[in-house]
Amino acid sequence: MTDAPRRRHSPAVYRRRRLVAVLLALAVIGLVVWLVAAPPWRAAPTADATTPAPASSSTPGAPSPSASTSAPVPSETPSAAADAGPVECSPADIRVEALSDQAEYAQGQNPQLSIRLANTGTSDCRMNVGTSAQSFTVTSGSDVWWRSTDCQTEPSDMEVVLTAGQEVTSAAPLTWDRTRSSVDSCDGERPFAPGGGATYHLSVSIGGIPSAGTATFILQ
Repeated sequence: MTDAPRRRHSPAVYRRRRLVAVLLALAVIGLVVWLVAAPPWRAAPTADATTPAPASSSTPGAPSPSASTSAPVPSETPSAAADAGPVECSPADIRVEALSDQAEYAQGQNPQLSIRLANTGTSDCRMNVGTSAQSFTVTSGSDVWWRSTDCQTEPSDMEVVLTAGQEVTSAAPLTWDRTRSSVDSCDGERPFAPGGGATYHLSVSIGGIPSAGTATFILQ
């Protein structure tokens, strides 16, 4: 018995088969490339600097937005207080005294006035002894003739430490020109204080602490 004749396909069928084979090969190659380029185990991306922070945190111990992150201020220790130096002088521990360089002045002589102060306390203390803290007043009876603060210019501060028991006197005395002072006559003519044996009294204060008494002198 002879074989049946083989059926021959048309050229179009062969072309379709070759196209299907090519497409399957391309699909396989594409799948391999995707698996290599985008593996399913890729780690999730971390948030970058531009990612907005959440409104609140659920992490235990995390500070809330309103919590202060500044370092605590240490409380003052006894050693720190000691390093700060002497405290401000107490008026009860300061003795103030008014001084004149002479008890009597001839005609034409101007009195030279000073302040003496002493720390009568048992501890060192600091005090402003500058011209801004000083006041000199000259009176005759109840009549105030002169105040150093009436026409004072450019007052200055000078803080010093007075040791316990220390006594100091102003280095540069203040000159009274024997005229009457007032805030309205600093640049004009002012009347002279009478002489001829008239008695005057000097009182002073420094740092608001007045002298206990006055220095008495006579003008000729």
